Amino acid sequence: EEYHKKKPVNHLRENLQYMLKGRLVADKAVTEQVLAQNRGRKSKDQPPEKTQKKKPEGTVFTEEDFRKFEREYFGIP
Repeated sequence: EEYHKKKPVNHLRENLQYMLKGRLVADKAVTEQVLAQNRGRKSKDQPPEKTQKKKPEGTVFTEEDFRKFEREYFGIP
């Protein structure tokens, strides 16, 4: 008799009844709004920023411009 007194009781069915009794389902629009607010708040969830690759800048001066500058600045004929 002592064994049957201390035998563990399974309260699963009672607990399920209790949990299902107070069940309230929120409106679909409200749940979507809450999920949208919480989605992507962490830095790991943010998409990486796309950086535009800069094209190598070419010079706007020609060889003739450099020669002309060299003649004017250094006095080389």
